[in-house]
Amino acid sequence: MKIPLKSLDEERNRRMFCYPKGSPKEFASRIVELETLGVTHVVMSQSKPGQTAVQGVSVLGKGCQGIVVKAYREKKMCALKIRRIDSSRPTMHNEAHMLKRANRVEVGPQLLGVTKNFLLMECIEGLLLPAWLQSSEKKGKEQTCSVIRQALEQAWRLDEAGISHGELSQAPKHIIVDVEGRAHILDFESASVSRQASNVTTLCQYLFLRSNVAGLIRKALGGIRQRALIQTLRTYKDERSRENFRRILIECKL
Repeated sequence: MKIPLKSLDEERNRRMFCYPKGSPKEFASRIVELETLGVTHVVMSQSKPGQTAVQGVSVLGKGCQGIVVKAYREKKMCALKIRRIDSSRPTMHNEAHMLKRANRVEVGPQLLGVTKNFLLMECIEGLLLPAWLQSSEKKGKEQTCSVIRQALEQAWRLDEAGISHGELSQAPKHIIVDVEGRAHILDFESASVSRQASNVTTLCQYLFLRSNVAGLIRKALGGIRQRALIQTLRTYKDERSRENFRRILIECKL
């Protein structure tokens, strides 16, 4: 249900926008921030079993730093990340800076705006990678290859840009596949340019070696020589080049 910003009830909606607990004054201040971002409506729908929820309201995501909900700006649906009151990060500006850098290499949802407590970005709807792999719709090798290669190509571009995503070892939460079969890397709250970028090697370890979905992917793509892949990843780590990245794709049968 789309609710106009001006119709939000402080008593009923304060916890959502000032999670886990905030004052009426904080709530009012945050509504003003949303107005400066041009947000006109937020989506509040009762949660269903299995959905991520806050106070019975379905949300796109909930983590240690923020909550993500759907919102509207200029009649366009967006994703709105709300900084938690107890977040260890004082503002959303660093995450916005990292997302903007990722956008320059065509990675991540498009950044639309930022304030101290909110990050407004493109809303990408689809299934997280594990759910996409396990969905009832039968997927062929070609489709699986395409999605996995897209994710790795994005990881390569982040490596080239010197951006360490920081959480691709937890890729089940950070790769979404949209309805057109396009992969997207999400969530740059832990991203940094001050540590060595190792997105390709980290993502490969998750996709092919050390996760619940690795078996599904290996089965879909055919037998992958794990020892050979590990050696190829070591070579890439020692010398990050497009040629060494190409060899990784070959070992992964992509």
